[in-house]
Order: sequence, then C-alpha cells, then structure tokens
Amino acid sequence: MNPDAKKYINRMTNPFIFWWAMFFKLPSAVFWRLKIKKISPEECWVTIPYFWRSQNPFNSIYFAAMAGAAELSTGALCQLAMAGKGKFSMLVVDFRAEYHKKANQKITFVCNQGSELNHVLDSLEPGENSTLTMVSTGTNPDGEIVARFFVTWSFKKK
Repeated sequence: MNPDAKKYINRMTNPFIFWWAMFFKLPSAVFWRLKIKKISPEECWVTIPYFWRSQNPFNSIYFAAMAGAAELSTGALCQLAMAGKGKFSMLVVDFRAEYHKKANQKITFVCNQGSELNHVLDSLEPGENSTLTMVSTGTNPDGEIVARFFVTWSFKKK
C-alpha cells in the first residue's frame, strides 16, 4: 500500500476528520450519521444507525439513507484504490437496489471488491475509461441481509 493510500485510510477512520470532510463534501452523510467502521484495500464497512434522522414514516431506515451508506462503502473503496496512482475521474452511471428485510436496526454495508477494483484501475491507460459494478450488502446486527445495492462506477484515467 502506498503512502497516499495509508493517509486516506487514516483520514477516513479518524472521526473528526471524516466528519469535517463529509460536512463539506457530502452533508447528508453527517445528517444520517454514516460512519466508516473499517476500510482496507480489500473492503469497506459503513454503518448507518436507525434513529429519527434516518427513519421513514414506516418505522424503518429511509431507502435513500441506505443508498447513501451503500454508495459511500463503494466510493470510499474507489478513492482508496485511486490514491497515489495518478489522476482519475469517477462517476456513478447506474444504480440498482434489492430490499430483503425491514431495516429497523443499525445496518452495516460492506463492499469487498477491492482486488477487482484495483485490477480495473491498474489496467487503465491515460484517456481510457472503464466501468465496474460494485455490490454493497447491508446486514443487521443478527447477520441477516437487509438490502443489496449495485453501484456501477465509471472510471477515466487522466
């Protein structure tokens, strides 16, 4: 792991720095109290609590709040993979969700496609672009799958 990647991990796992970064770049993450619990080159874990800010009228976590947590778990993994490898642009080009169970507890979203992502990014030449559909699975504290999100990212090396 290169020094820029280590620096990114330190920033994203420091609650104070993460809060300030999200406050300016993604304020809904602060509002919903999203937290990166674990991030490594292989995987990223993001939690979202069940409380009044993330709740819908049906006493479960609002679908958009879960989508934000899922996107963060994939996007943070993308940014970590790009750290120290030059300039890239990235954009969500497709998004799909499956809901399996009512989300009325703290949910943890995990994306574990770091190896696949690194392979895609390392194979890009300047000016080339590629896409990768990343899966983020949300589970409750009992380990039951609540939702699965499919986020397709487009990458272009500059």
